[in-house]
Amino acid sequence: MEKWQGWRKIHYESELDSEFSGEIASIPGGDQLFNCIQCGTCSGMCPLSPYMDYTPRQIIAMIRAGMRGEVLSCYTTWLCASCYSCTVECPKEIRLTDIMYAAKRLAIRGKVYPTRFPIPVLAREFFKSVEKTGRSNEGRVLLRLYLKTNPFKMLSQAALGMKLMLRGRFSLKQEQIDHRDDLHRIMKSLEKEHMIKGKDELTGVREVVR
Repeated sequence: MEKWQGWRKIHYESELDSEFSGEIASIPGGDQLFNCIQCGTCSGMCPLSPYMDYTPRQIIAMIRAGMRGEVLSCYTTWLCASCYSCTVECPKEIRLTDIMYAAKRLAIRGKVYPTRFPIPVLAREFFKSVEKTGRSNEGRVLLRLYLKTNPFKMLSQAALGMKLMLRGRFSLKQEQIDHRDDLHRIMKSLEKEHMIKGKDELTGVREVVR
């Protein structure tokens, strides 16, 4: 018996964002999303598509339709394992993995990613640590991850954490590199080259429409 999928929601044109597809398409290779023929090869090749709320094929269609809120707040982009199977097998050579990354960055900037879902929180805390100090401290990143997603689970892992600290395998000591200004200049230049729009150019992620 087919599983109940819930009621379908009708989207009116006024609820869609006509600029959304253009923002995603502005990344290098992103304009290829308009060549998608909706064959579904990406969804068939994706090892994690059974666990996604929308398949990769649906994500492409939703971006082109302007469904900003649904795309940026869904779990699909965060479950992407970056295995590039979809990109390798796509008959139109669409770089879907890169498109997933662009959507994730927009979701983080707009703070519209799934609340308390560990993957986006981990990505944001890791990036903030590297951006600030040039180093990633696993202990601090893990601590912030637990505090922002599931503090009670952190208590259950406290004994293990103490054992690792006593053996020197786990530390909360923050290290940082010299010449962090150089790092910031490199990151700024990479952002202009690879990202859809700079932070200052974004008009702000619109309100999520569900």
